Amino acid sequence: MSLNQAAGDIAIRAGTIIDSMKSMEGPLLPILHGIQEEFGYVPQDALPLIAKALNLSRAEVHGVMTFYHDYRDHPAGRHVLKLCRAEACQSMGGDALAERVKRLLGIDFHQTTLDGSVTLEPVYCLGLCACAPAAMLDGELYGRLDNEGADDLVKEARQ
Repeated sequence: MSLNQAAGDIAIRAGTIIDSMKSMEGPLLPILHGIQEEFGYVPQDALPLIAKALNLSRAEVHGVMTFYHDYRDHPAGRHVLKLCRAEACQSMGGDALAERVKRLLGIDFHQTTLDGSVTLEPVYCLGLCACAPAAMLDGELYGRLDNEGADDLVKEARQ
């Protein structure tokens, strides 16, 4: 597939999502979510399409996309592991747990393992403060993590 065909495919698929949501009240975030759900990230080629449909500048769309940490501008790994970095989790050993997970995966936050299996992301509060430290793997929450629990999460993510 040539680069132009890939861009054309992005335009068609993103255009369908944009057209289905542009008449909503406050459509930008739902459109970004829909495009990320479709592609696994928000392709740069989709930004001018969104901007034009919503009568925004490309910079405004880019600014919103980069403000919210859940939007990606490149594909994630097959699994996404998010570690809570909020104060409650940090006070319960979250920093040491994060270092352990980074070491086990051989990557830092915002990186993907070489085999493409896991993307590691920080998240600032999963709402499990009473069960700190917490993590989320592919949308599933885990609380009261210890070293063994972290090791198990990494093993599960590597599969």
